[in-house]
Amino acid sequence: MVETLLTESNAASHLEARGVHVWFGQRQVLQDVNLVFPSNQVTALIGPSGCGKSTFIRTLNRMHELIPGAGFAGQILLDGKDIYEDGTDAVDVRLRVGMVFQKPNPFPTMSIRENVLAGLRLTGKKNPNMDELVETSLRRASIWNEVKDRLNDPALSLSGGQQQRLCIARSLAMDPAVLLMDEPCSALDPGSTRRVEETIEELADQMTIVIVTHNMQQAQRVSHQTAFFLSEDGNPGGVVEFGTTEQVFNQPVDPRTNDYVNGHFG
Repeated sequence: MVETLLTESNAASHLEARGVHVWFGQRQVLQDVNLVFPSNQVTALIGPSGCGKSTFIRTLNRMHELIPGAGFAGQILLDGKDIYEDGTDAVDVRLRVGMVFQKPNPFPTMSIRENVLAGLRLTGKKNPNMDELVETSLRRASIWNEVKDRLNDPALSLSGGQQQRLCIARSLAMDPAVLLMDEPCSALDPGSTRRVEETIEELADQMTIVIVTHNMQQAQRVSHQTAFFLSEDGNPGGVVEFGTTEQVFNQPVDPRTNDYVNGHFG
């Protein structure tokens, strides 16, 4: 029997990575990552390209295993339960741990409203009031006032920043306990970036958020704690420093962290 992780109330969840190692085929890309993601906080993952940040974030909802040849060792604990435990339904995990990608990816043939509800229809989840769910999800994603009179318009009629917030709304409609965001603002203009950051700050009161970003100012604006990833001399990536965002940026312990956050490399 497949064991379910779903609970009646998806309150903000405590997430933890213990001894995480990751491979692509024979090549190890991450080594011994240990991080704790508290409820109702935003954690930023920073570091140069190629150090394993995006790979790591995909282990947090079992998306890494969708890649042919991918390997994983360690534990990811959601409310104390290992999501990789035998018998755990990976689809169920992804319902509780939502994902927003680098580039907006609304379903192009669907309307704005249909995009918000797409996850429910794909998974067969029921909601007695779809209209209320659409409005609530779009409000939580800070886009309701911009689209409330055009819900039947194609999703691709929206700007890039609006499309990204629509994708956030689509994830929120599934009532996740954790939201993962892989460079969600890298393709956006400054105004759209600000709106997404405001959305992140509002959502942090309701859930656990993990965000990969190359923007040091963004990490300082939106996150409570920061993990600095680094890969050196062909070795697997790992966490060099992890602490409060203020400490990592203003009083780093490792000189490599100081060099990175001050723009000396990366």
